[in-house]
Amino acid sequence: MNLIEEDLRLYEKEANGELKAEVTFSPVSDSVWALDHTYVNPAYRGQGLAQKLVEAAVAKARREGKQIIPSCSYAKAQFERVPEYADIWYK
Repeated sequence: MNLIEEDLRLYEKEANGELKAEVTFSPVSDSVWALDHTYVNPAYRGQGLAQKLVEAAVAKARREGKQIIPSCSYAKAQFERVPEYADIWYK
């Protein structure tokens, strides 16, 4: 995955500019983000892209010393499945 990283968004686009996949955050406080949206273009679903987006979001949060509230349903399910995310899960 060739993710483009913005302040509160990670995404990948096709060569033609079409959005392939994205994950977005909303600041809750100086140290907490809400992971509020995960999207994968229907043409690319079933390839594990959403999981890779959440993994990248977790890595970004760790690098920046943030905790995450997984407010989108996909992110919440991933946080419940992956015990390694417990250190940054803000409950």
